Amino acid sequence: MSFNHKMENMKSPFKGIIKDARGRTACYKDDWVSGLCSGLRILAPTFYIFFASALPVIAFGEQLSRDTDGSLSTVETLASTAICGIIHSILGGQPLLILGVAEPTVIMYTYLYNFSKGREELGQKLFLAWAGWVCVWTALLLVLLAIFNAATIISKFTRIAGELFGMLISVLFIQEAVRGVISEFNIPKNESSKLEKYQFQWRYANGLLSVIFSLGVLFTSLKSRRARSWRYGTVWLRGFIADYGVPLMVLLWTALSYATPNEVPSGVPRRVHVPLLWDAETVYHWTVIKDMGKVPLTYIFAAFIPAVMIAGLYFFDHSVASQMAQQKEFNLKNPSSYHYDVLLLGFMTLICGLLGLPPSNGVLPSIPHAHQESCSSQESVDSKENGKEREGMHRPKGKQLGNLWKNACCVYRNGCACTRCFSK
Repeated sequence: MSFNHKMENMKSPFKGIIKDARGRTACYKDDWVSGLCSGLRILAPTFYIFFASALPVIAFGEQLSRDTDGSLSTVETLASTAICGIIHSILGGQPLLILGVAEPTVIMYTYLYNFSKGREELGQKLFLAWAGWVCVWTALLLVLLAIFNAATIISKFTRIAGELFGMLISVLFIQEAVRGVISEFNIPKNESSKLEKYQFQWRYANGLLSVIFSLGVLFTSLKSRRARSWRYGTVWLRGFIADYGVPLMVLLWTALSYATPNEVPSGVPRRVHVPLLWDAETVYHWTVIKDMGKVPLTYIFAAFIPAVMIAGLYFFDHSVASQMAQQKEFNLKNPSSYHYDVLLLGFMTLICGLLGLPPSNGVLPSIPHAHQESCSSQESVDSKENGKEREGMHRPKGKQLGNLWKNACCVYRNGCACTRCFSK
């Protein structure tokens, strides 16, 4: 596409959005019908992608809680992921994305918190209100980028650029995992070192348990994914383990973490702190819009500066992830929807900002996981003609329904906080 052609596209507001909307309308019904007709097969990719989405969000929520002194926590990151995920799965043009709160968002919100805490006019009390104004400006910029067809530049990004970007996100996830394991050997911020569970021997035991559990989940999950190639067990059992092994391994190792002797003090191993849904620290986030009017006018306009950086980050992150989900080897039939998705991302950012939540965006394509899960049973069928396994590309069906179920699980996960399933 020539430079002049791109300039013409930018001079035609709403052109890209209208084109994307028409393309999605043509195949929208088929996506839902295919998902409903797929039966129980849709559960395997749904549960797998749910854990692939929820576990990093929980980890980044813990990091955000430490960096913002509890102003934001796992509850908010899970709520943001669930809300944005449900909206995107129902209305999104490219639902083959894993939405969530990732490291870049955590870094930006940590900066916003430190800036607010250092200003008497804002302080910790108005941190979320000022962050809400940042989200308002970010949403406005994203909407303008969508209206003026800025997503046309995505065609200039090559395959290697997308793969390098995906590698960067993966490295950030691994970095956070390693950082989390190391932190289990230390005393958490604002905790008393005189408590029994923070004595050296118990901190050391807690750290070793975190290493065992983390490596155990990783190793057994990877092994279960290859269950279809095992030489023992029935075909049905191997297929079941391959499809549902990852969630089963997470549940198994979580159960093992509770199998500790009575002599071990409470709090070893440590668990994620999740406030009750009706606690003041949690309810406040849903009414943060009331405090946005208390933010001084100067800081309202100053919020435009970080909004420019966040808008650029989200635009690039979301669009490149969408491009990665549409590689030729996935054999997708549905058209792309870059402009419309950026528009929807703007509205989701606005909703999160007004609710006092960190916004979620598409961080990684889910299609490699959904493609493998939904098609693995077909790929392992023996060909009667040559006695070899058939290999081919299949279009994953029910991607919108699967995403809806996955994010509904996030809502249920937040609801479990009422019973303090994962709390201290």
